[in-house]
Amino acid sequence: MKKYRFQIVVIVLSLICIKAFSQQSCITNNNQNKRIKTLTPETQNLLKNLKIISQKGFMFGHQDDPLYGIGWEGDEGRSDVKSVIGDYPAVIGFDLGKIELKAEKNIDNVSFEKIRQEIIHQYNRGGMITISWHMNNPFTDGDSWDIKTEGVVSSILPGGKNHEKFLGWLQHAADFFNSLKTEEGIKIPIVFRPWHEHTGSWFWWGKDLCAPEEYKQLWKMAVEFMQENGVNNLLYAYSPDIQGPGQIYMERYPGDEYVDILGLDGYHRDNEAGIESFQNSLNAILSFMTNEGKKRNKPIALTETGLEAIPIANWWTSVLLPIVDKYPISYVMVWRNARERENHYYAPYPGQKSAADFIKFYHYPKTFFCKDIPNLYK
Repeated sequence: MKKYRFQIVVIVLSLICIKAFSQQSCITNNNQNKRIKTLTPETQNLLKNLKIISQKGFMFGHQDDPLYGIGWEGDEGRSDVKSVIGDYPAVIGFDLGKIELKAEKNIDNVSFEKIRQEIIHQYNRGGMITISWHMNNPFTDGDSWDIKTEGVVSSILPGGKNHEKFLGWLQHAADFFNSLKTEEGIKIPIVFRPWHEHTGSWFWWGKDLCAPEEYKQLWKMAVEFMQENGVNNLLYAYSPDIQGPGQIYMERYPGDEYVDILGLDGYHRDNEAGIESFQNSLNAILSFMTNEGKKRNKPIALTETGLEAIPIANWWTSVLLPIVDKYPISYVMVWRNARERENHYYAPYPGQKSAADFIKFYHYPKTFFCKDIPNLYK
């Protein structure tokens, strides 16, 4: 019944959007964002549907969901989320880390060919795909968390000594994005979330490692590079960490023409003791993002969140849901269920402490999983 109720709502909201089109309130003004016109029809439709979905509820997402989980890896058709509620997440995230090195496997030791296959499967299910990129430090060749050296970003901008090297890295990613096609040759739309959590300083692109203008140049350079290399199936999500609203959130914003989704990465820390802080922070920033999203005509999303090992039995319905339920969020994605690190998981699995509460969360009318959503690409 959830699915059919949602389809009726989508039809009604679509009619509202058609009427509002003349008022420039349902799709991005082409004078403001000419890039959207160059995207594939399926990618443009995904952006439109993210706005429609956020008026009724939000999609649930999980990083690396079909690749591995607690006690398993690579099982065909398996998913910890599916094992609990009988359905896949509406959104599945993957990471490109190490594609810059032309490695066979990514940062989480999964082959890029397997990732490509699972992206196609998720598209064929009607779900959404989002991709992050924990790329190596192009200055030191260390990992994303190598922050010993300042000036990394300036070194990869035009005129920097690592600029050509970095363009080569971007080319490897562009080739991967362009390879994401169905058997019929349709390019699969992706929500790309590069250089996330930049309001923190744990990545080489973080706020203490580069100036705001350098970060903006990095973002713009990458978007323009992708366009020049025929990558027309990407929407870009801008995702600061949960540092604060207002000036902090927008300080490094590259501009409306380079961003499609206003995102936020915000985790619950310190278990029971951290509930109030987590909820207060989300309220403050999501309220700000809601206003900015309306002003800029962009959907908003909680692009990364979660509580590690989910030790609070009713976390889904008593901690997360009461906050996100108040805002027009298009999707909420929790991080991965690591098979190689004990207690590093963010979605329940059968028998996990919060599994019963997650089933309640699944049945809530405003949470959408894969079977609940109509085709996002039409």
